[in-house]
Amino acid sequence: MTAIARKRLPVVMRGYDRAQVDALLERITRALRGERTMAADEVRAARFDVVVRGYDRRAVEALLVECATELGGGPASGSGRPRRAVIEPASLVKWIHNIRFTGHRVRGGYDVRDVDAFLDRVIAGLQGAKPPLSPHDVRETKFPAVRLLPSYDEQEVDRFLAQLADALETH
Repeated sequence: MTAIARKRLPVVMRGYDRAQVDALLERITRALRGERTMAADEVRAARFDVVVRGYDRRAVEALLVECATELGGGPASGSGRPRRAVIEPASLVKWIHNIRFTGHRVRGGYDVRDVDAFLDRVIAGLQGAKPPLSPHDVRETKFPAVRLLPSYDEQEVDRFLAQLADALETH
């Protein structure tokens, strides 16, 4: 296990598979040391199995956002501002297709149909089938909360949409 994971990732009852996360973190560490190449898109597209006694999902996702920024960043020559990696539409589409949110029925959350329809709309824009949505459109999207219907965890969806808006800015 990498020192990054040991310091920053708490273990919870149901979380991301520790071996899978550790393997990715090791690859990221090697890339940051210059021992291998790795694109920020690879980090954003990573998906892990949910297991008993895994790493806290929110902590992993937050760490991966930081890692993707670091892999795609560094000062741009002469500007003093961090560079942003260019993200290909195909990578964004794959990332969106692979996202999995925690589902609820009784506790409530965002209606599965509304969230899925919105993500389908984002994909259609990325593929040119419809006008693309702007990062602002994604950030300003609001879903009504529902109860006793299939729903997604609100915080997970909101966090993903913030990451998606950031990714669209670099697209």
